[in-house]
Amino acid sequence: MIRYYALAGIAGVVLLNLLLRGFVRVGGIFATLLVALLVAAALALAFRWREGRPPSAAERWRLTALYGAGLGLLYLGLLGMMYLQDAPGAMGTALFFLHYLLYPLGLWLTLSPRLFGRG
Repeated sequence: MIRYYALAGIAGVVLLNLLLRGFVRVGGIFATLLVALLVAAALALAFRWREGRPPSAAERWRLTALYGAGLGLLYLGLLGMMYLQDAPGAMGTALFFLHYLLYPLGLWLTLSPRLFGRG
């Protein structure tokens, strides 16, 4: 069950990034932050709506880990393609990693009991 939420979140990230960066032409950290928070909020609301309760601590960990791992694989593929074109410097790689970290961090914070609610 949790893996379906993670897969839906990953698909949402890919779709929203394509739409926002490709058609609307918004990029940079703003686009990453917007997509990360929109997908995280949608996942939190979908979980609450479908399950009728906030996620347990174990569900929160598992969902964040699966979501982060799936996006991590996609980001490693993108980093590999970047290295094939031209090796990015240390700062470029650090910024790339920062962009990736916003997604699992956004989900983790959105599923927080303080923000998400207790029931």
